[in-house]
Formats: sequence, structure tokens, C-alpha cells
Amino acid sequence: MSSQSWTSLIRFVDDNGKETFGEPCAESEHELTKLLANDDLFAIEYSGETPVTATRRGDKVHVKSLSSLFRPSDVTIIRCIGLNYIAHIKEGGRTPPPYPSVFIKPSTSITGHNDDVPIPKIAQDGTVDYEGELAVVIGKTGKNIAKSDALSHVAGYCAANDVSARGWQRDPKKAGGVPQWCFSKGFDKFAPLSPILVSPALVGNASDLQLRTLVNGEERQNTSTGDLLFGIEDIVSFVSQGTTLEAGTVILTGTPSGVAMGMKEPKYLNDGDVVEVSINRLGSVKNKMVFEN
Repeated sequence: MSSQSWTSLIRFVDDNGKETFGEPCAESEHELTKLLANDDLFAIEYSGETPVTATRRGDKVHVKSLSSLFRPSDVTIIRCIGLNYIAHIKEGGRTPPPYPSVFIKPSTSITGHNDDVPIPKIAQDGTVDYEGELAVVIGKTGKNIAKSDALSHVAGYCAANDVSARGWQRDPKKAGGVPQWCFSKGFDKFAPLSPILVSPALVGNASDLQLRTLVNGEERQNTSTGDLLFGIEDIVSFVSQGTTLEAGTVILTGTPSGVAMGMKEPKYLNDGDVVEVSINRLGSVKNKMVFEN
């Protein structure tokens, strides 16, 4: 793992109205939520400009409220992996790729765990989709990273939703003859992240966590990260080949089966729909889709 001394990290407001980072004094994400609701959550303060530079340990302080951990300015870029759950590949009738399939979202896609996700007019064509995903946050810059050294570059993991406009991704009338990934998935706030970053010191390479996605309370996805075709070490190593992988990079590792696009009668997202993605031990995001006027 990277060099930070915390094992989980939040951004919060203390009793004096100061916003800072800290390691929550809680054994689990469930306990954190309970303590916060009872106004009894404390954290060991860590100071720094961004989550991955918050390394200076301070005092134990009371948490008044929880803030979104990541902001667009904290993230250098979002690198995304497509077709990376075996059941999802079979769901789409595709052949597993020989190497991770990489595309990019801009940092402006980052948003908070409970923020509304604005759907721009250009994407209001009835094909907005959800993708519950495991997110990896890079804590140490590297290039040509060996698989054996990959976890030393990882600051931690979050739960995420890779919101997607399928029409702009796959409809030949919009995307042309080749599926177009970056524009269709890169709109503002199309990448909500959970409010806690969990270190590999607690969950290793995150290969045995349960990911679950609900839409308006209806379960759509429920899969172990053990179904990943390419694991964390493979992904971190591959995306760093010939390319500097900067600290602050967020990597979305792909989505399991159960997305709307894979259904015989797709249940795409409508204005006002609420999508909740949770990964045990990593927290959750819960965002309402809001169609812009």
C-alpha cells in the first residue's frame, strides 16, 4: 500500500466549522453511520491539500457532519475499465478482452455520495444507465509499475457509479460505427464516489467484496468483486505501461451483470430515479438522477 498511516479516511466538518480530513473512530462503515446519526462520531484529524496528501496526523476531534471526500480538483483523471466482470461479458454475448479495455472520464465527472446527478438535455433520450463499480484511488505516482508492486501505489478504494448515456455510447446514429465511450460517460457529475476511502491495509486487493446496486429500492446488481476478469494488480500495472499514473488518479474497475443495457427489456433511468451502489466495507453512494431543463 502507499505510505499514508491511516487505514480509512473521511472529509468532515468539526464543531468549530472547520472542514478537514480524518480517520474515523469506527470499526466499520455501518458503525460510522450509526455513530454519526447519534452525533457520537470522532476522528483522528489528518491534514493535507487532497485526500491522497492528507498525511499529517493531528488530534482526535468530534465529527459534526460528513462531507464529500473527493472533489474534481482532487482528481487528476478518471481511468475506466470496460468489460471486466465475467458474468457481465457473458450477459452481453461478448468475448473476454485479452487486456483491460481502457477509456477515460474527466475529473469534472466526480461528485459526492449524495449529490444529485444532472442529466443534460443531450443525454435525455431514454438510455441513461447505471454501473455500480469498485473504484481504486492511486496514492503514489508511478510508471511501468510491476504487478508485484501495484498495491504500494494504491491509497484505497471507494464505491462508485459509472453513469452512462448508452445512446451516445452505442447508437450508430450518434456514436458512428465504433462504440464511443468517453463522451457518453464523461458528462459532469457522472461519477459519484462514496464518502470513505479504505486502505489496502484493511481489504487487501479488494477481491472478495460484495457489490450491490439498487434503483428506487429494486435490486439490479449483486456480485462479488471476485468475478473481476482483471484484478487490481493487473489493472494498475497495465494502465501505467508507458503512461505516468499520477497520485490522485481514480480508476473505475468495471461493472458486473445487471445493468439496464443487458436486459431483454431495458429498465433505463428516468428523471427522479434514485440509484444506490454499496460495497461491503467500502460504503455507498445514493444519488438522484435529475433531468436538466
